[in-house]
Amino acid sequence: MSPMARVKFSTQVDVQLLKQVRDIADDEGRMLQAVIEEALRSLVEERRQSRPRPRVMAAYQTGVTVFDPLYKKLAE
Repeated sequence: MSPMARVKFSTQVDVQLLKQVRDIADDEGRMLQAVIEEALRSLVEERRQSRPRPRVMAAYQTGVTVFDPLYKKLAE
């Protein structure tokens, strides 16, 4: 397993939120960096799963176009 490339960055965060994250790291005996990285990965995965895949959206759009007259008749 090769080591992952890492990059340093700087940001600002709410004081209480940072304290809570530090408390989690301390309680779990982990480094703050590891807890923040886990939180970022979780956020990315959550957002990825909540967005429909492009091919699904394309199929939906095609279906709406093809069946639009039927949908209008059903609505009457």
